[in-house]
Amino acid sequence: MKLTLKQKKFADEYLISGNATDAAIKAGYAKRSARSIGQENLTKPDIKNYIAERRKEIESHKIMDAKEAMQLLASIARGETKETVIISTGTDVFEKKKEADLKTRISAIKEILKRYPDKNDEEITAQIRKLKADADVAEWKAKELRGDNNSKDKVTLIDDIGGDGIDDD
Repeated sequence: MKLTLKQKKFADEYLISGNATDAAIKAGYAKRSARSIGQENLTKPDIKNYIAERRKEIESHKIMDAKEAMQLLASIARGETKETVIISTGTDVFEKKKEADLKTRISAIKEILKRYPDKNDEEITAQIRKLKADADVAEWKAKELRGDNNSKDKVTLIDDIGGDGIDDD
């Protein structure tokens, strides 16, 4: 494997963060081109092989391997992993299991997609956008129900078109 010092630094940083752009910047590439260089570096066979070899060296029984991490992220993204929430009623305290909220699930999906830069397609991006919108709506509704929506969160629609909005020319 013939890697330059920058390419080696890039690969090592990528192994730490899973983010090609950040890895490129930390390796010394220019910020304005870091995104494209990061993605390009992930397609180079020597760099891919180096990353694969380093992953093998890093893996051990005490450290979560990539397969286990991906399984956990997938479980969170699907809402299968439950977390314990402590609830206090004033007189009693009890534990309740609940699935991850939508924002946590979206974060898990994004982490999974970071590891598959070649498989980012429009359908997945659209699904993430829809989940994010659903999460934002749910958060807004929760604020409304609690009555803690600030005036900055309120939306006022103004129809200044007049008539029926259809141009008869």
